[in-house]
Amino acid sequence: MHKELLLGKKILLGITGSIAIYKALELIRLFIKSGAEVKVVMSEDAKKFIAPLTFETLSQNKVLHGETESWSEGLSHIHTGKWADLFLIAPASVNTINKLSHGIADNLLTQTAIAFTKTLMLAPSANTNMMLNPITQESLSKLAHYGYEIIQPQSKLLACNDEGVGALADVEEIFYRSAKALLKEPFWQGRNVIITGGGTREKIDDVRCLSNFSSGKQASALALCLYLKGANVTLISSGETPLLQEINLLHVKSSFELHHALTHQMEQQKRSEKMPYLFMAAAVSDYVPLHSHSGKLKKETLGEIFILELKRNLDILSTIPKKGYKVIGFKAELDEKNGLINAQKMLEAKELDAVCLNILKEQNNFGSNKNEITFITKTHVETLPLSDKFHIAQAIVEQSQNI
Repeated sequence: MHKELLLGKKILLGITGSIAIYKALELIRLFIKSGAEVKVVMSEDAKKFIAPLTFETLSQNKVLHGETESWSEGLSHIHTGKWADLFLIAPASVNTINKLSHGIADNLLTQTAIAFTKTLMLAPSANTNMMLNPITQESLSKLAHYGYEIIQPQSKLLACNDEGVGALADVEEIFYRSAKALLKEPFWQGRNVIITGGGTREKIDDVRCLSNFSSGKQASALALCLYLKGANVTLISSGETPLLQEINLLHVKSSFELHHALTHQMEQQKRSEKMPYLFMAAAVSDYVPLHSHSGKLKKETLGEIFILELKRNLDILSTIPKKGYKVIGFKAELDEKNGLINAQKMLEAKELDAVCLNILKEQNNFGSNKNEITFITKTHVETLPLSDKFHIAQAIVEQSQNI
């Protein structure tokens, strides 16, 4: 979780009568940990599962429900709704979903929703048969048409021991969908962005490969950052990846697989209203084995010395067609003296819009959670000082917007 991600944001959480109500407690914790202020409105059925005091303790705000409503104290469906930037109902019961789709406002929670004029989100949770009932499905379609954002439930073993769709979406999925609703920016919203990450693995035999130490963490941070700003993100990586349903995730191993996936995605995504971006953060092997072998090479057969023949690999970033894209390359260097010169040569030779130079040191080596980047364009050099990789990603995205 990223501290201060939602600093200054005001979130109203609606709680309905569902066995998944306990997950709302973790959701509140995540919102508060990220800097948001949270208030809660509960239906009367929700109070049968967990007492309002629990939500008041976690949120540090008085809970709005039938017994606490007070117009003189500003605790009403109108005052509370005006206060919030976002109204999230999670879990949203079938009863609440069907009431809202028909404009029924017979309790404080539905009254608050009907009166709310900003972003409103629903995370349904119910038994499979109730969720898939045509009435419920029609109600969800109507609400989506009216502008509600629906966070789809999961398919799994439910509390009632039925197997199927109806489980509340993962708490982190709900958190990040909510954060995206609050943080999206006009420049990035709806823009296609491709990010590559991690080190490629080139096959020697069926148990060995030639690779490098790139973890894919910076690419993962970039994917999350751009997702939160509203971009349509495709992450092509062999390394660490965020588990969010709305990020198009393509796992690759070799540079051949990376090249195939990248060229396919670039061809698909270039036909868009906004110019797409490519962040080429993958650490692609410069050399690959001349021959790869099936099975496992045996040391008894190879002898005391094994000579592995390598051939120069295709330079993916040099050869891909870049027309119609803003392209940002990444370069890792150990040579602090000549790193900047080498990065500037890369910028020109590979016809890039920008290069992110990473001088590897102890505090920002491969696999670490911190990074330090020099952002280089033809006219500008900007140092992004040592920070965690998510904050570095935010700074890279901000710089990239201006190229």
